[in-house]
Amino acid sequence: MGVLMSKKQQVEKVQKCSAVVSAFQSGLKERPVKQTDEETEENPAQASATSEEKNAEEAEKDDTDNNEGPSTSQQAAAPVRDECKVNEEAWSRLRDGKGREPEELDKTHQLTPPAFVRPKREADDDQPVEIELDKKEQPPSDEMCDVCEVWTADDLYPCRICTRVFHDGCLRELGYLRAEALQEMRDTAHTVTGWSCYYCDNLNLLLTEEEMYSLMETFKQCKIIPESCLVSDELLQYRHFASKQQFDKDLTDEQEEEVLAQFAALDPEKKGHIEWSDFLYFESLTVLRKFRSENSLVRLLTAKERNKARSVFLSVDQDQDGLITRAECRQAQQSWFSELKDPQSCNVSISHVGPICENSPASSGSERSKADESRPVTWADFLRESAIYVLAARPNSSAMHIRLPL
Repeated sequence: MGVLMSKKQQVEKVQKCSAVVSAFQSGLKERPVKQTDEETEENPAQASATSEEKNAEEAEKDDTDNNEGPSTSQQAAAPVRDECKVNEEAWSRLRDGKGREPEELDKTHQLTPPAFVRPKREADDDQPVEIELDKKEQPPSDEMCDVCEVWTADDLYPCRICTRVFHDGCLRELGYLRAEALQEMRDTAHTVTGWSCYYCDNLNLLLTEEEMYSLMETFKQCKIIPESCLVSDELLQYRHFASKQQFDKDLTDEQEEEVLAQFAALDPEKKGHIEWSDFLYFESLTVLRKFRSENSLVRLLTAKERNKARSVFLSVDQDQDGLITRAECRQAQQSWFSELKDPQSCNVSISHVGPICENSPASSGSERSKADESRPVTWADFLRESAIYVLAARPNSSAMHIRLPL
């Protein structure tokens, strides 16, 4: 028992000494004193603590110097960080469907943009939808501005696709249209040609979250930067990569010519580059043709679009028997672009890279027989085959976003 007690006393004595040393060291920190060589040798722990304080002071001094003037490496890294931030914001806008924001507008006075909700595929999307030929649809336009919800009669500009109406001032404050686009809206909204609002003009908003994710992954793998223009070489490189991924082979010379034809059709004004919105809409239509059935595409049409499809079909159906020929069907499909696009560009070949089946609307006219030319087409068939062309005619852009039947 006596031995155990002595050990306990020794432990308590050591703990008390440790407490005294700790208190002494704390006092030294509060009152820094220059150490001699002898003190350094006698108290190595104390010397270490003082050395750490000195290093901390030097680091703090360096930080102060850096704040006064950044180093060359920091100056070089700053643009990289800014570019990454800009790209990240661009990917976010692409995912959310908000498109490109005009840089020249004053953001401090803008209204809050609406939140876009991407559509979801329903269980019956691929089932046939019955749309009567004799029952015309003439939905009236909304009475109040879609942005401010105020009625001002003639000052409202309607969309030719949906029933929404807008004030030009509200669209300007919203920040979705530049000055030239606003002027185009004022000039065309009340004409036969009409104007598409920012909902209907953006074909990318038709994609679901899953379809959009697939498209974004392709862009990232091909190093496509959102909201940037593309020159012909970049489009060729993108198509080569897509062909490699899909068919595990490079493009042929004929397919490269096809890509250049696509470029020309997406650049009708011969600027030497493709606008980001036109490239995005073209790729969005490619995704729709790849993943959606014709019945699903018909369900995307608005009442105004279905009603115009009736008018086109009835104008071609001279004998009013509810049937037209295959040649008349292709002629009617071209009429969707005659008002908005340059009619001379209708013969430009625009299609996705890859083989085209013989019975596809995009197949060459030389491969069709006379029997196929005269084959009857019903109203339901016409609407299903024309749905993708109706959707492609939505944008206000003069670019051709899809290949027309020859």
